[in-house]
Amino acid sequence: MSSLIPSFWNDGNNPFVSLQKEMDRLFEDFGRKMPAGQSFGGGFPSINVQETETGLELTAELPGVAEKDIDVQVSDNTLTLKGEKREEKTIDEKDRHVSERSFGSFRRVMPLPFSPDPDAIEAHMDNGVLTVVLPRPADAGPKAKKIEVKRKG
Repeated sequence: MSSLIPSFWNDGNNPFVSLQKEMDRLFEDFGRKMPAGQSFGGGFPSINVQETETGLELTAELPGVAEKDIDVQVSDNTLTLKGEKREEKTIDEKDRHVSERSFGSFRRVMPLPFSPDPDAIEAHMDNGVLTVVLPRPADAGPKAKKIEVKRKG
């Protein structure tokens, strides 16, 4: 079988081995955790969507994000969350001056199972958690109907 492999691949120039090493490196880099204070720099916040009796309730963990830096939009059956975290910290002491800046942004676009009434949507922040309440419109009742099976004849 080794006679079928080109001889120049045996000296470490095998393109499949190089490809495998590069893919391994890519997945190792992807799996690394972000440094403290950069929970979603360019990534996605943790989001939970729960169905309620009246519609949907979405919660998103956005620590360090101010209400003014969050944009919630609904268009037809699509909800878009955008935001930016800007944090600057300066320490001025007798013998040291430390200035730290942290920036990160996110954008999440989610399809909705119904088109909510934009005037009835509510959003509020509490301790770094955004809650968006999306009431189901009155005409968006159950679309399923049981069909009776009859005997032919």
